[in-house]
Amino acid sequence: MSTLFLRTLRDDPADAEVPSHKLLVRAGYVRRAAPGVYSWLPLGLRVLKAVENVVREEMDAIGAQEILLPALLPRDPYETTNRWTEYGDSLFRLKDRKGADMLLGPTHEELFTQLVKGEYSSYKDLPVILYQIQTKYRDEERPRAGILRGREFVMKDAYSFDLDDDGLKASYNAHREAYQAIFGRLGIEYVIVAATSGAMGGSASEEFLAESEVGEDTFVRCLESGYAANVEAVITPAPEPIPFDGLPEAAVHETGDTPTIETLVQWANDTLDGEYGGHDTLKNVMVKIRRPGGDWEITGVGVPGDREVDMKRLEASVEPAEVEILTEEDFAANSFLVKGYIGPKGLAANGVRYLVDPRVVDGTSWITGADEAGKHYVNLVAGRDFTTDGTIEAAQVRDGDPSPDGKGPLVSAKGIEIGHIFQLGKKYTDAFEVDVLGESGKPVRLTMGSYGVGVSRLVAVLAEQCHDDKGLRWPREVAPFAVHLVIANKDDAAITGAHGLAEELDAAGLSVLLDDRKASPGVKFKDAELLGMPVVVVVGRGYANGTIEIRDRFTGETTEVSVDDAVSAVTSAARG
Repeated sequence: MSTLFLRTLRDDPADAEVPSHKLLVRAGYVRRAAPGVYSWLPLGLRVLKAVENVVREEMDAIGAQEILLPALLPRDPYETTNRWTEYGDSLFRLKDRKGADMLLGPTHEELFTQLVKGEYSSYKDLPVILYQIQTKYRDEERPRAGILRGREFVMKDAYSFDLDDDGLKASYNAHREAYQAIFGRLGIEYVIVAATSGAMGGSASEEFLAESEVGEDTFVRCLESGYAANVEAVITPAPEPIPFDGLPEAAVHETGDTPTIETLVQWANDTLDGEYGGHDTLKNVMVKIRRPGGDWEITGVGVPGDREVDMKRLEASVEPAEVEILTEEDFAANSFLVKGYIGPKGLAANGVRYLVDPRVVDGTSWITGADEAGKHYVNLVAGRDFTTDGTIEAAQVRDGDPSPDGKGPLVSAKGIEIGHIFQLGKKYTDAFEVDVLGESGKPVRLTMGSYGVGVSRLVAVLAEQCHDDKGLRWPREVAPFAVHLVIANKDDAAITGAHGLAEELDAAGLSVLLDDRKASPGVKFKDAELLGMPVVVVVGRGYANGTIEIRDRFTGETTEVSVDDAVSAVTSAARG
């Protein structure tokens, strides 16, 4: 360590919010170069490469072939699929000296598709799985949490090309199993959840989420059935329609100053017969939606009043379109929108598109805005008194909601996306007209799958799941070194013995980080705990009596062994 390019820090970096960010910087694994952009220092790079190797080995095991495509890409292929526009501001765009538009690749479906089209022409060439491990770029609006959410990151992206849907399913399942093997080897606690396809397109889609309280993804699961889904992908079970017969007529009431659900419910309980709650009201949230290349369109989103609109669910429902909450300027420009009193009748009268939660079925009766200040409808019945332009999954999902499979309640948790697999189908092969000559002599349009793993993100996830109050605790599979050998004795014989032990362990096939610095034993021990090698060997005071210490970084157990047995004992400890 006396020559290792490493400086550890005693204090957390000021901009660090989560444990992995704090520890990776403090331990000298990474350093910030710009917002969302990090340099990998020697120890960090060793972990990154170890993770890469696990991913590479499991991909090779399913017959995938590694290639490497450029990160600097031309505009034209992304125009063909419309993703030059769909990606919006998250795409890094630039021009070359001749004025040609270029981009830094966020993902490579287009290039892989073009490559296969150019190389393959017969059904005999298929199926094929190609992958790369490469740096990607996305201009995140708010990069955060160190390498968990950066603007530059390392990703493994793989693509399968098959002749039919059965072949695609087989490729998809092979990747699913490979991902389970990868995350199993890394010792990550994760869950597989149903997901949306987003800008990638396609049909079937699943995410692999590492369970973590600092995760940006909320997922839900049913403990009784095993159902699990990202909240964006949860389908709300719709109740059966209710007959209109016998339902009271809708009536407008003077409700006074009741612009919120809370004040409206209070009014209802003070004025009307019966007991009322937020679930009896219909909240109408006004947004504007812009499809790629189009103009903003004002849209009303109706949800039961006891729920908020979840913007992530709303964004997933309208992707690849953009969506924003209306601004004060928007309200001022549309005087028929009376904040706090907006109702479906006023929206219909002004030609505003109106989408509702699936629970708003025909026959359900609501207290909702009458489009005038201080006025609300009571007993406004869906399907009888107002119609909608469809349903949308936008309302928040809560613990206790019924599972879409009908087998129990949902419970929520936080996770970090570490992998995502898609059955893309023919979205990209249609765009580029990728056909091969089939066995019958007729053209066959290929079908695709896309499979991503966040390689650099996995390093942060491991740091999140494998640390304690003293520092990092790397799993053996990816630790920078198998053994951290600390010289905690100034005696020449102990120093010579430690160097000899390091050489013997190296000869036995173990990677050794030898702390031969002139620092005090206390500083060395703190650094050993911070850096997180799975086995720490201490050549200290006991060396004079013929013993050394072996410390297990995970369990905290310390074992004394004789110097004569040191190599075999350390080797056994390091290999588990």
